[in-house]
This record gives sequence, structure tokens and C-alpha cells, in this order.
Amino acid sequence: MKISLLQQMYKDVLVGIPLAKESHHYTSLLNLCVEQSPERDDSCNRMHLLSTNGGIRSHQDTDMPDAVVPTTDDVSNSFANMSSAFSPREVMLLQLTLIKMMAAKAESQETEFNTRQKYREIFALLLKEEKIDSKLISLLGSYDQLLSHMASKSLASLVCFQLKEEDALNVTWLTFSLKTLLGFPVNTRVAECLWTLTTIIKDILKDEVLTKAGILKKLLAPLDAVLEGFYNSILFHHFDSHHYTSPYSEAANNLIGFIDLLEALLASRIELELPLGCQRVLFLKVSYVLNLISSSIHYLFKKKFIMLLKKCVLYKSREDAKSGSLFLQNPSLHEDMLALSDAVLRVVNLTWLNQIPLGEKASYFGGSEAAPGASDQTVLRALSLVVLKALEFKFQKSATEAEIEGDFQSSMSQLLTFWRSHLKSSPQSHPVVHHCEWLSLIFIEQDDDMWEAAKALLLIYLKFDRLRHDAAGNLSQKEEETWNFRTHASGYNPHCIFLFFLEKIAFDSTVLLDFLISSETCFLEYLVRYLKLLGKDWHQFVDVCNHLNTKHGTSQSISPVKPPHQEKQSCMTESLKNACCEPEPQTLISLASSHNYLVFTTEQGDNEVAESNSLICTDSTSLLGPRQSLVNYDSSEDSELESDGKECLVNTKQVPLNNEEEMRIRETGCSYADDEQNTLKSEVLPLKRKGSSTSSCLTSTASSDNTIPLRIMLYKSTKCLEELQKAISRLQRRNLFPYNPSALLKLLSHVENVSKNMNPQ
Repeated sequence: MKISLLQQMYKDVLVGIPLAKESHHYTSLLNLCVEQSPERDDSCNRMHLLSTNGGIRSHQDTDMPDAVVPTTDDVSNSFANMSSAFSPREVMLLQLTLIKMMAAKAESQETEFNTRQKYREIFALLLKEEKIDSKLISLLGSYDQLLSHMASKSLASLVCFQLKEEDALNVTWLTFSLKTLLGFPVNTRVAECLWTLTTIIKDILKDEVLTKAGILKKLLAPLDAVLEGFYNSILFHHFDSHHYTSPYSEAANNLIGFIDLLEALLASRIELELPLGCQRVLFLKVSYVLNLISSSIHYLFKKKFIMLLKKCVLYKSREDAKSGSLFLQNPSLHEDMLALSDAVLRVVNLTWLNQIPLGEKASYFGGSEAAPGASDQTVLRALSLVVLKALEFKFQKSATEAEIEGDFQSSMSQLLTFWRSHLKSSPQSHPVVHHCEWLSLIFIEQDDDMWEAAKALLLIYLKFDRLRHDAAGNLSQKEEETWNFRTHASGYNPHCIFLFFLEKIAFDSTVLLDFLISSETCFLEYLVRYLKLLGKDWHQFVDVCNHLNTKHGTSQSISPVKPPHQEKQSCMTESLKNACCEPEPQTLISLASSHNYLVFTTEQGDNEVAESNSLICTDSTSLLGPRQSLVNYDSSEDSELESDGKECLVNTKQVPLNNEEEMRIRETGCSYADDEQNTLKSEVLPLKRKGSSTSSCLTSTASSDNTIPLRIMLYKSTKCLEELQKAISRLQRRNLFPYNPSALLKLLSHVENVSKNMNPQ
């Protein structure tokens, strides 16, 4: 009888039908029968026994066969169509599900006022008369993991409900939490307590209407000192690595639960003007975590701690994005970031990175087995970003170059060695010969991390540059050369980093446009800072381009276009480093930008130049490898400049907006003018006069002495920025750009003017 009433109640709550009967009726239906006492009947006793043994059994149940434990979703979705033949355990799961559902609906403004009031009355009776919170706490210790999980969720919902609706903290739950945490390590079962607290914090943070600061302080203040003590206890005083060699032990559950809690405390910190000690302890005592990462604990724990550290070093970026730059205005955040940075750099300089064996990269599409010989790229990127951001924060405090130069050189040397040991070159790829290339190789698969890392190194470069000029004023040529050599040797020359990235994306301006439109990366901030530097440091940029042309084989790496009678044409967005083909005698030039391809060929004995503007890129060995053109975006129909039917091939790595507006942005941004082909010919190809008897290749390897060597890297990079400027301008004119790009356009225009003035055609 009870199960059918619960089923009907579940249907009513799910649909939002008002509960017609009196509140005591529903209270009796939701009351959990978990206590074994003389006053209760045998059915209640039997329910308690089945609830603790009906699922994943305890170690004493040697004679009970394994039971299949349904997932939470399975239970929820099947409740409305149940038959009456159910065990007390399943009844209890339905009760727990209803409690959680009703708490969520009671807090929702979409629920009718009378219905919400009814739910509040039911909860008041459950808490006051039935002591439902005590019963939920007793269920947390059940060996049935599903029951324990559902009890934790329901208890968290009730505590949140009281905090939000009554502005009161549940005393029963608080007493239980304090007793459990203070009892560690004598009391080894703390995971359920940690899960509940984590769920409560996350539920509060998800509320978009709630003023979170007061509620979080009411929740965490009584637990503050206890949580700090628990941090010291579980990670240091009572830590034993032998307990954490397997991820399937009780100790492992405790540690994983605590890592999740630390992540929730970190996320909640932004809501409080003055953070509590439990929100700062990870920063101030991060050495405990660093020691664990290099210990013999299971790789799962190391990975979770490393990802937690990554969230710590990126915390400032998220706070800046939400409430403006508060780094210097918030003394506690400044202090905490510097403490974390000092600790990280201290262990890095002691070869800490070499003590961390990275796991193998998971083969997600091939099953759970790891891909042989491939390091875990996620952890590799996270560790690298932690070190780079630590260097950035440390340098913000330094007042002289001497204070930071030693630490920086040592840390970057360790990091470069770490990258070299874990990112092995494949037989098909070129060996990495330039230290500045490592950044794009490590981070190319993760946009947001890549631009955080690039921004960190750019800020370090700017800090060094400012300190040098403040100390010495005008620098001699020898000092400048020494400085430039150091930036390349340590892998942080901003021009090299930017050019290597452009090369990885085949100088495709639409990829840069993607990053600018997206709100998921800090590319806008990075690009603005870099363009300011580029406008003042153009000569260095040109020198780097020439250096890469010579040392990286650019001028010898332009693939030839096969004769017209062959079916396949080679793609000129192929890697400038990978292509090593010799030019064919009949080929004059082959060059392609990201969107328009021009092919110039000469017939045997003919001096006329034939032009084709419809070369199709089919070579599978392009620079981007797995990055392929996803969609052909036609030019905008109402564009001010017609495109004669040319198509724009766009490589999109991430699509921040998934709607028609986004498509309009991309269509408009990919439409280019006709005269770009003429510009390409006049700027890049020094065509011979019509009497010339010898065909020559684009590069300096041609046999003719009067062929002008082309600076391909400089041309393609400036062309990419020009195309980006045109695309942004077009979008701005049509009010399709998501923010005001005027300042960015001024910087791009300034760089274009500098380029034309310094490099006249």
C-alpha cells in the first residue's frame, strides 16, 4: 500500500500537481524506517537489514550472492511505473529521491507559491517530529553505496534548504561533521561527511539568485578551524603512502572526497571578500600537496592533485574575468599566490618534475587501454602551466632583474628538459631544434591553456625588458644580442612563440578570429599585449622571421606544384618544416594563403605565365595534421566586396556560439576582396619580364642569380594579421562582433602601417 502511495506522490511532485492531502500524511510516507528499536515492528527491522545489505554488501556477507545495484537515474526513471513487489530498500530509495526533488522544487521560483508552502510544511514536520536529518546521517554509514550516496544527496538538499529558506544551519548535521572530522584518523570513515559538505557548497554556488557570501560564511565559519586541522592531518601528520597505492580502498575514498572538497572551497573563495582559513590553506601549505605528487601514491591521486593545482594558478584569471583585476587590491590573494609560486618554484629547481612519472595517454576510442609510448598530455599540460604561472606570479613581486633571473633560468631549464623527455618526436615529424617551439607543441590541443601559458611568458618577457631598460637605459648592440639569445635559449621569445603558433595553424586568420570571438580563452588579452609589443619591436620581429626562414628551412621548404596534367595538386599550407621536396623544372611558383590559392606554371619553351585561381588542397600531409576543414563557408551575399564564387575553407577548432548568429559571423569574416590575388602577386612574386629565358623557383635555391629570395615567414604572418583586421572590420560594420573591437583594430592598423613603412614594396 505504501509503495503505491509513494508512486502517486512521485508522479504529482514530478508534474507539479499540488499535494491535496494534509502534510502529516506525506510526512508519514517520507519517514525513513532505519532504526531498530522495540517500538518498531518487524517490517521496520527487516527494512533496516535489507537497506544495508541489499546492494553492495559488506565484507561480513560472505554467503550472500552479489546483487545488481541500479544507478540513481535507473531508479528515478522507473519509479513512476513500478509494480507493488518491491523490497524495503527500493522503497527507501524512492523516499530519498522524493526528498531531494521536493527540496529543489521548494527553492525554485518556477514552482507555484502554494505548492512551495506545502513542501515547506512537510519538511518542517520531517525535521521537527521525525528527525529526518538524524536518520539520513545514520544512512551515510550504510555499506550499500547507492543508499549512502542518495542519503548524502538528500541530506545536502535539506541543509541547503534550511540555509536558504530559514537562514539557519542544521545543528544535527554540523555536530556530526565536527565529530567526524575531529575523529580522524581514529574514525576512518570520513568520505561521506566530505561528500555532503562538498555537495552543499556546490548547490549554493549554483544558485543564481542567492546572495552567496552570507550563507557561505554561515556554513563554513563553524567548520573553518576543523577543516584546516583536517588538511594537516590527512595530507601530512597522519599520511601514509602505503594506504594510497590503490584507488579502491577506504583511505582512497577519503582522499578523493577531500580533493573534491578543496576544489569546492577554491571555487567558493571568490564569493567572500575576506576568505576563510579553510579557503586559503591549500595556497599557504601547498608543499604538502607537492610532496604527495612526487610520492609513491597511485597515479589517480597525483593527477587529481595536479589538476587542482592548475585550478589554483588559474584562479586569479577567473576572478579577474568576473569582477575585474583585484590581484593588487586583494592582499590575501596576492599573498596566497606568491606563497604557492614560491613553493612550486622551490621544488621545480630541486628536480621535482623529474620525480613525476606521467601515466600513459588513455586511448578513449579504442577502449580503456592506454596508448603505448604516449604520455598523459592532460597532466603534462597542467604541470607545465602550473610552473609557468608560478613564474609569472613570482615576477610580479620582483623589483630587479637580479632577483628573478636565476630562478627563471633554472626553472625554464627544468621545464624544457621535462618537455623533451615526455614529448617524443614521431618518425614522421621534424626534430624540435628551437626551444620556443615547445610551447605550441605542448599546448596546441588545448586552446585555453595555450593562451594562458603564452600570456605568462609574454608578461615575463615584458617584465625583463622593462627592468633592463630601467637599470641600463640605452643598451649596446652586444647587450641586445645577449638578451635576444637568452630569450631564445630559454624558450620565451614572444615573436618566436607567436610565429610558431601561426605556423601550426597554417597562418589561418579565421582560427584567430575564433579565439577572439570565444569567451573561453584569454587570447584577446594576449593579442592586445603582443600587438603593443609588436608595434614597438618590429625590427626584432623581422629578425626572428629571417632567422626562422634560414634556420628552420623555410626558404628550402616550399613544396612544388605538380604539372597540370597530373590529377592531384599539392597543398601549400603544408608544414614549412616538413616539406623537403626539390622543385620541379617546370614549376615557377606555388603559394597559397589560408583562403585563396594561386598557381603559376610555365610550359616548355613558353615565357607566358598561366594563372589558375581554383587550386584544390588535397595533400594529406598538411601542417595541421588532424585539423581538417570542417565546412565550406560561402561568401556573404550582401558583402560589400564580391568574391567571384571563391570559397573560404575554414578550420574551426572550437565554436563558442552554436546558433545562426555565429554562422553569420563566420560567413562574413571569411569573405575577402578580389584584389588580394593581385596583392599576392605584386608582394610575393617578383615575376620576370617577358623575355626571360629561364624559369626559376620561388626560393633562393633557384639556378637564376637574379631571383629575389622571399621572406615567406614575414609575408605569411603579416598577411594573416591583415586578413584578421579585415574580417573584424567587416563584422563590426555589420554589428556582428560580440564586443567593441575598436582598440584591437587600432593596434592591428598600427602594425600594418609599421609593416608597410619598414618593408616598402
